[in-house]
Amino acid sequence: MAMTGIKGQWLDVWICFCLSFLVGIQLEGISAQIRYSIQEELKSGTAVGNVAKDLGLDLGRLADRNLRVVSGTKQDLFKVNPRDGVLLVNQRVDREELCAITVPCITNLKAVVENPLEMHQVIVEILDVNDNSPKFPEENYTLEVLESAVVGSRFQVEGAHDLDVGLNSLQSYKLNHNQYFRLETEEFGEDGKVPFLILQRPLDREQTAQVWLLLTATDGGKPSKSGTINITVIVSDVNDNSPVCDKQKYTITIKENAPPGTFLLTVNASDSDEGMNGEIEYTLRNKFRGLSSDPFDLDSRTGRLTVKEGLDYEEKQVYEIKVLAADKGAVSLSTHCNVVVRVEDVNDNQPEIEITSLSSRIPEDAPLGTVVALMGVTDLDSGVNGQVVCSVPSHLPFELKPSPDGQSYSLVTQDLLDKETIHMYDITVTAKDLGRPSLSSTMVIQVDVLDVNDNSPMFTENPYTFYVPENNKAGMSIFSVAAIDADGGENAAVTYSLDRKSAGPTVTSFLNINQANGTISALKSFDFETLKTFQFQVVASDSGTPSLSSNVTVNVFILDQNDNAPVILYPVSSNGSAEGVEEIPRNVNAGHLVTKVRAYDADIGYNGWLLFSLQEVTDHSLFGLDRYTGQIRTLRSFTETDDAQHKLLILVKDNGNVSLSATATVIVKLVEPKEAFAASDVKSSAKDSEDNNVTFYLMITLGSVSALFLISIIVLIAMQCSKSTDYTSKYLQETNYDGTLCHSIQYRSGDKRYMLVGPRMSIGSTIVPGSHANTLVLPDRRRTSEEVNVFSINQMTSDALTHCY
Repeated sequence: MAMTGIKGQWLDVWICFCLSFLVGIQLEGISAQIRYSIQEELKSGTAVGNVAKDLGLDLGRLADRNLRVVSGTKQDLFKVNPRDGVLLVNQRVDREELCAITVPCITNLKAVVENPLEMHQVIVEILDVNDNSPKFPEENYTLEVLESAVVGSRFQVEGAHDLDVGLNSLQSYKLNHNQYFRLETEEFGEDGKVPFLILQRPLDREQTAQVWLLLTATDGGKPSKSGTINITVIVSDVNDNSPVCDKQKYTITIKENAPPGTFLLTVNASDSDEGMNGEIEYTLRNKFRGLSSDPFDLDSRTGRLTVKEGLDYEEKQVYEIKVLAADKGAVSLSTHCNVVVRVEDVNDNQPEIEITSLSSRIPEDAPLGTVVALMGVTDLDSGVNGQVVCSVPSHLPFELKPSPDGQSYSLVTQDLLDKETIHMYDITVTAKDLGRPSLSSTMVIQVDVLDVNDNSPMFTENPYTFYVPENNKAGMSIFSVAAIDADGGENAAVTYSLDRKSAGPTVTSFLNINQANGTISALKSFDFETLKTFQFQVVASDSGTPSLSSNVTVNVFILDQNDNAPVILYPVSSNGSAEGVEEIPRNVNAGHLVTKVRAYDADIGYNGWLLFSLQEVTDHSLFGLDRYTGQIRTLRSFTETDDAQHKLLILVKDNGNVSLSATATVIVKLVEPKEAFAASDVKSSAKDSEDNNVTFYLMITLGSVSALFLISIIVLIAMQCSKSTDYTSKYLQETNYDGTLCHSIQYRSGDKRYMLVGPRMSIGSTIVPGSHANTLVLPDRRRTSEEVNVFSINQMTSDALTHCY
């Protein structure tokens, strides 16, 4: 029989579950709603239902998704088996403790799974079982009835109370058979059925002084339960009028925030007796002996009812008070006056926010709609005061999406994130009810934005321009480049390399770059006379995955140093030494041009500017040397006493900081005029042949220089078109003079002054920006000058200096 009862009970649970199961598919944070029904007082571990199966979850991935249930109460009445998703009873479930008389009795749970993050609502309805018997406030009750009471008089008796609800609650009363009283019941609000004893025949105290009655209260459960009370009716022959209440029921409504001492109403009863038998005293009657009465005070003499302590609508909305009005006769007579106090809700509870799931680290490339957090919102108030609206600041890239019931929200992204702009968000979630005045509460959610590699390294300059003196030491660093990556961590670690494809193997073969700091070193020493400028590209790459990179163009200009000594072009003897013999007539006048010393320096600027001086001469009064042109002229006419042969040692030096020089020897022979003419004819013939050869070589040289000049112009124009930097040069024109330095122009760029040296040029020519191949840095000596533009002088200028005489 025991096994049959257990099986029947389980069958009832299963049938209730099947009839009440409901699945509703939702979106936006709470994606499903499930409803179960179980009876109270089930054993711990009893299965309620399979949450995972009912939600359509993959049982194979259930352990990875961390299925759990969250309740809004302090008691965890239910738990879920994370392996198979079965919802189990965790502890004793008492419907009366949870819901009292509320029907239906609902417990709201939230089922949360991760990967991806979801929250589902699980509603469990607790069904009542008949586990409580009807119970009277007292086991014995004494009722005093005047013997003069007329037939049909009604006497109210304290009714019984049953904590169960529905059919299991109190259903009926039964009075034992007697000759004096019968039983009638009336429905009275929260108390339900209230018993009344009806006198059905006159009383005679001399015959019957007391009547003993047994009142039984029975519920509707199967099997039913009952409770009894012993009633002793005392028949009195004095004070035969009971107090009578002015109203059958007093009703009043008061706000829950009414302060203690607030007046409610006055209960008034009357007694037609005189003296002490007509004087009435009022008292509050409790439903249960020994328990504190309702939060009200009653003046026993006047019947004035006031608030004794604070009211709370969330705890109780209606108070049904029984006021006992009794006279002061020897045998006191009394009646019950019923008072109903309704509590009106005010907005005195702030909304509460509960975070059920949170992802506090979001990558900056997270797609729109990514769920950051799931939260529930509750407000203990009712009606409009309990309706809550949540919001986040509008300037943040986040938004809240409510569930259909408005009690849960999903915090999702509504805009793209950028760690380089904002790396962390403090999101203030505000929950605000609709009461007046409105109450609100806030909760701050901190979200860290994770970096992704979405920024390429950026060079501090573009392009780079460097000036490197020639004859640098091989292997030493000559300059460096730098790039900055806006990302963080490994994504911002920059490495440098040379782009050997774009620059070609010739340039990059003699360069090396430090991958860590961008320092560039030359593997060979530069020679200005061989290489004046070159260009290459540097690539900066970060360490992200995938790696991002950018490149920059580096323009390098070689600065000339005084590393070439002057070369004597004339005179040159047949054995290659700088010696020559000049014959002149003895009768020449002062100022006669004897010869001209020609020299060449491969350097440019001051390093290639040559000056001539006489180091040795037999007679200083005979010959003079032009310092700039190298021309040797007679200072006076020759006399008979002058020697026939004179030796001149010419020193040719440049104007470099460390001057370099060369010497030439000229032997001047004085001959008679006839010999001079004969020698002049022979020499003229030889010189014509020599001049023809020189002219031929000069034409070849000029043709080559012109070709190189044209090529240089094309290259410089191309470089000018490829650069956006605007260079402005200011220059000063030096005083013109004759000599090996045919023409020089000073100009200013930034805080430096330069000198251009080359063949004579016309004012109004242009100089290409960035061409410093033939410039000489000058001290900052400012002079008044007119502003002109000149062409950049290439290597051909140095070659052309050879012919500036």
